[in-house]
Amino acid sequence: MKIAVVGAGNGGQALAAYLALKGYSVSLYNRSKKRIAAIIKTRHIRLEGEVQGTAEIDFATTDIGEAIKGRKLVMVAVPAFAHKDVARKMAPHIEDGQVVVLNPGRTGGAIEFLRTLEEEGVKADVTVAEAQTFIFASRLTNPGVVRIFRIKNAVPVSALPATKNSVLEETLLKVMPEFETVDNVIYTSFNNIGAVFHPAVLLLNAGRIESTAGKFEFYLEGITPSVARVLEKIDAERCEVMEALGEEPMTAKEWLNYAYDVQGEDLHDAIHNNPGYQGIMAPPSIANRYILEDVPMSLVPISSFGKMLGIETPTIDAIIHIASVMMKRDFWREGRTVKSLGLEGKSVEEIRSFVNGS
Repeated sequence: MKIAVVGAGNGGQALAAYLALKGYSVSLYNRSKKRIAAIIKTRHIRLEGEVQGTAEIDFATTDIGEAIKGRKLVMVAVPAFAHKDVARKMAPHIEDGQVVVLNPGRTGGAIEFLRTLEEEGVKADVTVAEAQTFIFASRLTNPGVVRIFRIKNAVPVSALPATKNSVLEETLLKVMPEFETVDNVIYTSFNNIGAVFHPAVLLLNAGRIESTAGKFEFYLEGITPSVARVLEKIDAERCEVMEALGEEPMTAKEWLNYAYDVQGEDLHDAIHNNPGYQGIMAPPSIANRYILEDVPMSLVPISSFGKMLGIETPTIDAIIHIASVMMKRDFWREGRTVKSLGLEGKSVEEIRSFVNGS
């Protein structure tokens, strides 16, 4: 099976190298040449951490058409705010039978991506799916060098519509058995743990990030007991919206046990019991994907669905507002909403029918 990885950040380079080390034919695409210049020249990516070795990929390119040509599986590993742009760039080159997986979709990713392909007039038989989170905790350490801190035990994934999940079982799951198919993209989109663990932690540590350029461990030092209590409220609001959509949520504490085999009396304890978070430093600036991606593409759609369903999300709304003030942007306007996803005014039954394919 030939695989393309779209995006060469922390996750994309880790994913490309990991798949190449497993013996797959891998191409790597990145929008800008600067990040992949060394890889274009050498075709090598070195992995450190939980997985070690130097992988040789087929090629790296800034031409998305070249990257995905003849590739059965296309693993999209870009921030969620770039999903729509990637869909537009891929649209002229999509081939029948290709499987596109968003790693991850955040909230509403597969819906937005498929909707964009349809708007671009794509007629090819393509399967679009989204993962609930990224398979690795990873960070770039040097050009062409990436550290995998931990591979998650399991990552839920679903196609849109869910009637195409059998396609994932014949492609993605054969390549990476850590993935497991779940009922539908409501499950993957609203069990979005990045929405819980990223924006609030960054905002509540903004002063420390700006004064130290992020020289502290993001999860283990940034999540104190009081910060964890805010995360628990965000998590509870997320779960309430998901329940209203007819799916059983996984709490953040339950997810830590599912993904990392860690437990604790409360969320703070569970996070601090996770060795997979050791050594993951805070970002050097608040102008980071933990805000720029997770607020508009995670928190805003959760809030938007909540409003349509009559569910209050005051803590989530507060984080969106504070992030907008800090970044001098209107994330309410920029983010995914029920309207932008084409679901405004739909009943729960209509939404479930759409994602299930029934």
